[in-house]
Amino acid sequence: MTDNAMLSAIETVDLCSPPPEQEPDRQYYFMRKLQDWMAEQRAKKGRALTCHVKTFGCQMNSRDSEKILGILQTIGYEECDTEEADLVLYNTCTVRENANLKVYGRLGQLKRYKKTHPEMLTLLCGCMMQEPEVIEKIKKSYRNVDIIFGTHNIFKFAELLAMKLLDHPESRKMIIDIWENTTEIVEELPNARKYPFKGGVNIMFGCNNFCSYCIVPYVRGRERSREPEDIIEEIRNMVADGVVEIMLLGQNVNSYGKNLEHPISFAELLQRIEAIEGLQRIRFMTSHPKDLSDELIEVMGQSSKICRHLHLPLQSGSSRLLKIMNRHYTKEQYLDLVRRIREKNPEIALTTDIIVGFPGETEEDFAETMDVVEQVGYDSAFTFIYSRRTGTPAASMEDQIPEEIVKERFDRLLERVQELAAERTGKYLGQTVDVLVEEINGQDPSLVTGRTSQNYLVHFPGDAGLIGSILPVKLKESKGFYYIGER
Repeated sequence: MTDNAMLSAIETVDLCSPPPEQEPDRQYYFMRKLQDWMAEQRAKKGRALTCHVKTFGCQMNSRDSEKILGILQTIGYEECDTEEADLVLYNTCTVRENANLKVYGRLGQLKRYKKTHPEMLTLLCGCMMQEPEVIEKIKKSYRNVDIIFGTHNIFKFAELLAMKLLDHPESRKMIIDIWENTTEIVEELPNARKYPFKGGVNIMFGCNNFCSYCIVPYVRGRERSREPEDIIEEIRNMVADGVVEIMLLGQNVNSYGKNLEHPISFAELLQRIEAIEGLQRIRFMTSHPKDLSDELIEVMGQSSKICRHLHLPLQSGSSRLLKIMNRHYTKEQYLDLVRRIREKNPEIALTTDIIVGFPGETEEDFAETMDVVEQVGYDSAFTFIYSRRTGTPAASMEDQIPEEIVKERFDRLLERVQELAAERTGKYLGQTVDVLVEEINGQDPSLVTGRTSQNYLVHFPGDAGLIGSILPVKLKESKGFYYIGER
């Protein structure tokens, strides 16, 4: 059911009666009540209220923010690009400590702004909110926050906002609604895609892997997969709305479908999605090496729609450290996996994540990582200095690496990764490839920017009328990390 159809279906509900028990009807009930409230505010102020949603973290958070913004726009809020808004929401990340510090800094700025704009609402959600010590700090130091919710109950956003705005007895207090876990997946809520021609689709939520450095399973919960029929229906609707490329999202897409009543593999899901008429490109992330099957490699190699790009996190090239990290593969197994992937798909671009400075990392361990980088030749890599996260096993491990050693190793790794990536990027010079045009170039408005199937950036002459089109572009000049092309 479309958003408008759902709203029409509940217009006959008595708004003074108790809300429906079943989701998503319950949330549309509160959206309808808030629409009436917004009409009153518009008449009173002579304008619609504004909102600003700021996202920290990964593609999963970005997708959650699209859902939140969709609900706000359904209510009647108008999006603005400044935090001087009537409602500001931070969708938080807690993978690294620096992400938490950024949120605290922004909350301090909003506290000062709210002194002169007392009706402004400040809301927090996302992974950072699943940590009890964070909630206690906010309650103590940031009383300007109005609503806090976590990763498991984003679907309740309209209800929580109604509690705050519609003269509820709790509205004068800070509303905190954090769930430890859930098995519930609520479909058919509004969402506001950032791009009309491409979008993310959640196929699963949570993570079962418990890597020793990672907080995600503790804040996102256990794995739960969406039914394939719901995924297919969502993508069909997106394609009918003009989407040509979709990104399938999950903490570990390779384990999709295992917990369903009627299990289905990720490779089978991809084949069903590929059959959707009008869809031209399929991307997905993230893939855990331990669950990447030969079936998936075969499907990727034969597909005409799955993009020639795979993000395959390494984290470390040391088998000793990989065991301590609880990654469930060795260096040799990872390299063999890369070999099998490239045998079936020679044109594939491989990207990765690498952690430097994990507790106990020796120079020999780091040399193993550098060896994998040399052997694989990644098209790009996200390199991270290990961040100690309270609540993870690695945080209490002895032999934390001194900062100066970590920094020196990080610089060495980054330099070599960039050299190898520049070499790989250059190999397509002179070829004509298909490029999905995404936007006007931010540096030169006479150019447009798009991406190849391998996820390489390409800038070439064009105008806004090309955005959303997939065009053949000749790659005339390689700049190391991107191309200059021409139609």
